[in-house]
Amino acid sequence: MPADLQTYITPRAILTGAAAREAIAANWAWPLLGGAMAYGAMDVRTRENGAFTRLGAIVRAAYEKDAHAIPAPIRTSIAAQMAALAAKRPAFAGLDLGQPNLMGVLNVTPDSFSDGGRYSDTETAIAHGIALAEEGAAIIDVGGESTRPRAATVSEADEIARVVPVVTALAARGIKISIDTRHAGVMTAALKAGAAIVNDITALANDPRALDAVAQAGAPVILMHMQGEPGTMQDNPTYAWAPGEICDFLAVRIQACRAAGIAKDRIALDPGIGFGKTDVHNAEIMDHLAMFHGLGCPLVLGASRKAFIGRMSAGEPAADRLPGSLAAALHAAGQGAQIIRVHDVAATRQALKVAIRLNVGN
Repeated sequence: MPADLQTYITPRAILTGAAAREAIAANWAWPLLGGAMAYGAMDVRTRENGAFTRLGAIVRAAYEKDAHAIPAPIRTSIAAQMAALAAKRPAFAGLDLGQPNLMGVLNVTPDSFSDGGRYSDTETAIAHGIALAEEGAAIIDVGGESTRPRAATVSEADEIARVVPVVTALAARGIKISIDTRHAGVMTAALKAGAAIVNDITALANDPRALDAVAQAGAPVILMHMQGEPGTMQDNPTYAWAPGEICDFLAVRIQACRAAGIAKDRIALDPGIGFGKTDVHNAEIMDHLAMFHGLGCPLVLGASRKAFIGRMSAGEPAADRLPGSLAAALHAAGQGAQIIRVHDVAATRQALKVAIRLNVGN
């Protein structure tokens, strides 16, 4: 395939449970994520010389009949992505990815957008982390620096002082912890304190020491996309086509991780809803969320309580965005996202359990 030609596949007509199995067996849908899901059509786009072109939606029967009319380089790329889409994901950080896993948000900060200051006291933070785990969070995501738009920067020493006591206490209770940081020193300190996962909003690109820190620790990592940096990321973010550009960025970061010695089965991906994106970009990403499975890594989605929910609704403040947050979580699960980052664990767990039961079939 020419170096400047890239192809993007978004699974459409997604099925689950018995319907997925029957559709795969009947050869009218393709397997997704090991056959736990299936898709009967795909939205195909290409990028060449920086320009994105939509080829259209193609159902399986039509593709198999007319694939010969598609240029060979594009067919080759489609086949590679179909293989990645079809593959079952191995466990990530010891988590079974056959069902969505909840990541509970624990901000040990005075200024986070949703709960700033509420858990900045160490003992209060520990108690909340325990409560989130009891409500059903498989991971507690501990962060000591707010990365909301125009947030103030925090020194590495202050960030370590905030998170390490909390990580130590929760890990001692057998709770799986991810450390939400973009600073290598914080990653190392938290991993030594018992954190199991690094969650970096800059995909290990902010700190030149970060790749080595994660590689040497042998830790799994979540690579997130962000355009710009927190202080300026919402100053007119622009994309030719947001899902495609984000997919390209994450592909590059996967390669950087692998070159640094981080195995692909230790990498998960987050498209970064709200991080250097307008509401239109956020909606495009959510619409094409299943496309990111083509990169061959587990998919993480964090939309809980974010400002776009209020703007898409009636302007509700963060504390009143639970219904919209549940809608986003259910959409993500329906697109095959394996880890969903939320503030309201109990409510999201109930919604997911009901949705999964309704969709599983016999």
